[in-house]
Amino acid sequence: MEKKVVPILVIFILCVLSFCVVKGEDPYKYYTWTVTYGTASPLGVPQQVILINGQFPGPTLDVVTNDNIILNLFNKLDQPFLMTWNGIKQRKNSWQDGVLGTNCPIPPNSNFTYKFQPKDQIGGYTYFPSTAMHKAAGGFGAINVYARPRIPVPYAIPAADFNLLIGDWYKANHKGLQQYLDSGRSLTFPDGILVNGQPRTTISGDQGKTYMFRISNMGLSTSFNFRIQGHKMKLVEVEGSNVVQNIYDSLDVHVGQSASVLVTLDQPARDYYIVASTRFTRKVLTSVSVLHYTNSHTPAYGPLPAGPTYQVHWSMQQARTLRWNLTSNAARPNPQGSFHYGTIKPTRTIVLSNSASLINGKKRYTINGVSYINADTPLKLADHFNIPGVYSTSTIQAFPTGNGPFLATSVMPASLHDFLEIVFQNNENSVQSWHLDGYDFWPVGYGSGQWSQASRKSYNLVDALTRHTVQVYPNSWSAIYVSLDNQGMWNLRSAMWERQYLGQQFYLRVYNPVKSLANEYDIPSNALLCGRAVGRHS
Repeated sequence: MEKKVVPILVIFILCVLSFCVVKGEDPYKYYTWTVTYGTASPLGVPQQVILINGQFPGPTLDVVTNDNIILNLFNKLDQPFLMTWNGIKQRKNSWQDGVLGTNCPIPPNSNFTYKFQPKDQIGGYTYFPSTAMHKAAGGFGAINVYARPRIPVPYAIPAADFNLLIGDWYKANHKGLQQYLDSGRSLTFPDGILVNGQPRTTISGDQGKTYMFRISNMGLSTSFNFRIQGHKMKLVEVEGSNVVQNIYDSLDVHVGQSASVLVTLDQPARDYYIVASTRFTRKVLTSVSVLHYTNSHTPAYGPLPAGPTYQVHWSMQQARTLRWNLTSNAARPNPQGSFHYGTIKPTRTIVLSNSASLINGKKRYTINGVSYINADTPLKLADHFNIPGVYSTSTIQAFPTGNGPFLATSVMPASLHDFLEIVFQNNENSVQSWHLDGYDFWPVGYGSGQWSQASRKSYNLVDALTRHTVQVYPNSWSAIYVSLDNQGMWNLRSAMWERQYLGQQFYLRVYNPVKSLANEYDIPSNALLCGRAVGRHS
C-alpha cells in the first residue's frame, strides 16, 4: 500500500509544480529613484532643474508588456512631488496614477513606492511630474514598453531605439513661473526648444541600417514639426497602437503626444540635420540636431529641411492619415481591429468647450465654464473613506451651459462599461491638446467650426487608431470614442500645462456600485494619507 501512495504523491507534487510554472507571475523590475535639484544651462543660462538619480532628463524605463514595476521614489526637493506615467493605463489601479486627484503628494525628504503594470500595452510613453510647475524644470523621461518575445511586431526589429524628448523650454525657474501664473497672468512665449535636455543632440548610426526614433512632445504649450534632412520616416506606432505604415517627410507632434518612426540610413555617408520647429506660432522656434553616419567625415550642410508653416488644414489632413493597422496584433495576439468600435452606439455624448476667462480678476481656464481647483484631499481617498464635501458631481455639465465661469472641484460621474462619445470644441484661436488618464481612445473625427450631429457623417468608424492624447485645431472640434472599461477616478486634462494648472481639467469617476476586485484593486497598503484622510486606516 505504501509503495502505491508514494508515486501518487510524487505525481501530485509534480503536477502542482508544473501548474505553478505555467501560471507563474509576470516578471518584476525594481527601481530606486531620487529626485533632487541640480544646475544646468540648456539654453546657455544656468538654471535650477529637476534631476532623477542625477540625470536630466531622467532615466529611461525599458520594460516588457505586463512587467510588474516596483519603483521607490525619494523626494529630496523642498516641495511636495508626484510623478505620473503618461499613457500607462493603470488597469483597475488609479491608486498609482500619480496625480493630485488620486494620490497624496510625496512630502519633502520622504518616499513612496509605485507598484504598477503596463498591462496589455506596447509602445512609447513618457513620465513627468504632475505637481505645481515641476514639469517646467525637468523630472521627465521616456518609457519604452516592448512586446513579449512570443508576440511579433509588424516590422523588422530595428538596429537600435533612440528616444527624442522634445519640447519648449523657459529659462525662468519653475517657482517663478508658478508665481507668475498665481498672480493671474499668462506665461510669455517660450525661450527655446530642447531635445533630450539640450538645444541640440547627435544621433549616430551605421549606413544601411534601420533605426527607431521614439518622438515625444514634452513641452508645456507648443506643438512641433519633426523632420530629418534627406530621409523618409515610416510611422509604425503611436501611443500604443501599431498603425498603417505611411511614409512621411515631416510629422506634427502635439503637446503630450508620442510617435515612433523607422528611419533607414540609406543616403550617402555624411551628417544630416534633424529639425524640430514650433507649429501654429507667429515666432517660430527651431532646434537643429545631427544624424551622424558612423562612416561620415562630412558635417551636415545645406539648407535646413523645410517644414509646414501655419497650415492648419495641412496638419488636420495629416492627422486623418494616422490609421489603425487592423491586421496587426498589439500587446495581445488578436488583431487590433477585432474590437469593432464603429459598430457600437455610444451610451452618452459629452461636449467639452475650452475657454480662457477672468475669475476674481485673475486669468483662469475653464471647461464648460468650470475652472478646476485642487481639493485638500485626493478625490480617490475621499471616495474610499466616504468623506463628504471634497468634490462635486453636479458642477460640470455634459454640454456647454453658457453660464459665467466659476471655480469648483469638479467630477463627472460615469458608469463602468459606458461607451462615450466626447467632443472637444475649441472656439479659441490656438491649438489645444487633451489627455485622458486610464484609457486610450479612438479619435474618430476632426473638423472646422462648430460640431453638430451632422459632423458624425465625417467620422472614421473603421480604422481610427487608439491613443491617449488628441489635438484640437483652432476654431475646430475633435471627437473621440472611449470604452469605459477601467474603473477608477481618472484625470481628463489639458496637456498644456499652464491651462491644466489654471483649471482646465476635471475627473471622470468611472464607477460600479458592486465592489469587486475584478473591477478595481484595493487601496495600497503604503498609500499616503493627507488632508481629511489623515488618521484613517487604509
